[in-house]
Amino acid sequence: MFRANSEKPFSGPHQKTGTATAGTSASEAKAAMILIHGRGASAESILTLGNEFDTTKLHYVAPQADQFTWYPYSFLAPTKQNEPGLSSGLQAIFDILSDLEKNGIPKEKIIIAGFSQGACLATEFAARHPARYGGVVALSGGLIGDAVTADNYNGSLDHTPYFVGCSDVDPHIPVERVHESADVMEKLGAIVTKKIYPGMGHTVNEDEITNAKKIITNVLSKP
Repeated sequence: MFRANSEKPFSGPHQKTGTATAGTSASEAKAAMILIHGRGASAESILTLGNEFDTTKLHYVAPQADQFTWYPYSFLAPTKQNEPGLSSGLQAIFDILSDLEKNGIPKEKIIIAGFSQGACLATEFAARHPARYGGVVALSGGLIGDAVTADNYNGSLDHTPYFVGCSDVDPHIPVERVHESADVMEKLGAIVTKKIYPGMGHTVNEDEITNAKKIITNVLSKP
């Protein structure tokens, strides 16, 4: 069973790389978005996604993966093969979340989003650390491991909006894993919106941006 362990934080390659930020400052923001980049990309590149959203009320923060890769093998490989990168990446999200809370932004005002490897990491983090988040946005991704077992996760996402979008022929993300992951998130109590796009490449489309905006608007509308 996967559990969070804040008393003994994991230290690995991604704890040495730092973060990038954009939007308004954490102290003045009404909400925050953690953006997690994909394999071969960077924190700065994923921050450009914030240009699609409201930068006047949101604080954006993006961790940087060591060597631009969160874990070395496919997300479908046994999790042990992807260590220590996997645990280090999860710890990076945990640390950012903790810092945001210290700055007065509660979990229900924090959206965790990512693309590809970043989407897998975002989904896995939320499933292992269930709470009421502002939302989780998975752009082409799913839970990590050679098999998905709902019994490995417990706790409640307490109606956290979870949006996942992916192609039905994505060369990196089997659509079956998207379905399995959405089922687990739903069992954990997330409000799931799943969109499968026929024939789309490994990319982000306008409909996915629209769905992410809906989550952001919902978070910003609450006191």
